[in-house]
Amino acid sequence: MISGKTKKGPLAGIALASAGYACFALQDAVVKWLVADYEVPEILFLRSLVIVIVAGIFVRRYRHPSIFKSPYRKTVVLRAALMLLAWLLFYNAAKHLGLAELTTLYFSAPIMVMPLSILVLHEKIGISRWVACAGGFVGVLVAVNPTHSPNLIPAAMCIVAGFCWAWSTILIRLVSRSESTLTQMFATSLLFGLACAVSFPWIWKTPDAAGWAMMLGLGLVSALGQFLLYEGYRYAPASALAPVEYTGLVWAFIYGYLIWAEIPAVNVFAGALLIIVSSIILIIWERRGHLAARSKASH
Repeated sequence: MISGKTKKGPLAGIALASAGYACFALQDAVVKWLVADYEVPEILFLRSLVIVIVAGIFVRRYRHPSIFKSPYRKTVVLRAALMLLAWLLFYNAAKHLGLAELTTLYFSAPIMVMPLSILVLHEKIGISRWVACAGGFVGVLVAVNPTHSPNLIPAAMCIVAGFCWAWSTILIRLVSRSESTLTQMFATSLLFGLACAVSFPWIWKTPDAAGWAMMLGLGLVSALGQFLLYEGYRYAPASALAPVEYTGLVWAFIYGYLIWAEIPAVNVFAGALLIIVSSIILIIWERRGHLAARSKASH
């Protein structure tokens, strides 16, 4: 079943991952709204709880084998720990850094995916993927327009968060070789939520009706984003999807305008254009490569 899906090629993975990053940008907007009244571990716990319930229902319905009996179970635990660390570092760094510095530093993650995909997954990376990823990063730099040097410790926290996220995306590709998307979602969110629950005696605040509604919506959007992204990494190599992550910045601008009526400056539009062009270049190159491979296989 998995091998059959993989034959669809990287274009399906790119499309799925792009939709997933759009969901994650909306997730970040909701978290930005909630973090003013609630602590991050509480928000992440309730988000994870919704994902566990949704994924658990489908895992039971389709009788997926338990991922905790998988040869990759230790990898799943490692990925959950990396994601938790990334979230905590990122949102704590956000208290001390401006949006420009924060975004620039965090979007170093797709660059880190490239060498990690070589070292961990032994993928071969063509020049088109390096060019697309570099073009996307330049677009981020233009869009956020950093004007001064960030504080050292928060900057280091944000870079480490980016590295943790990059490593976790590599692990998705690794585990997807044998495990279903739904079982990965269930196991990762379960471990993630349990870790967050440890802090409840010190940080818990019972949400009001609006808080419950937003956290429920957050969990549903996150579940959809995870499913789309996990499926994307099943279809396409991690290095091919790394530049696509930059589309999340474009979605962040769109959500910022729709929710807070924020109008981006000229440099933001210029950076977004570079990001879009880089992703289009990647899609064109991947399509050519996929068609060439199919043509060669048919002969």
